[in-house]
Amino acid sequence: QVQLAEYGGGLVQPGSSLKLSCTASGRVYSSHFLAWFRQAPGKEREFVAGLRPSGNRYYSDSVKDRFTISRDSGANVLYLDMKNLKSEDTSVYYCAIARRGYSRISKEFDVWGQGTQVTVSS
Repeated sequence: QVQLAEYGGGLVQPGSSLKLSCTASGRVYSSHFLAWFRQAPGKEREFVAGLRPSGNRYYSDSVKDRFTISRDSGANVLYLDMKNLKSEDTSVYYCAIARRGYSRISKEFDVWGQGTQVTVSS
């Protein structure tokens, strides 16, 4: 059974950068689709970025050109590199695995981490 754990959240000022990590214990198969979601208070969980086994990357319009998703397969770690952070990026960030492949719908993801808080405020 795969378990995920996110790290790297914190309080930063607008315009700052932050890099989140998601470590996996257990086997993550090369066919799995990996993604980051976020959820702000009172809002639904939303797709942020995803990574296919082929290396294709997908981003929501709100983070495109500011966030980068990447993976260290050997270390079983998924990253989210966030630049030029804005107050609207404030959320709890989750990493997730969809065993059946590409999706942007949270209910189609099978494994979730516990989340890490990112707060962007001056």
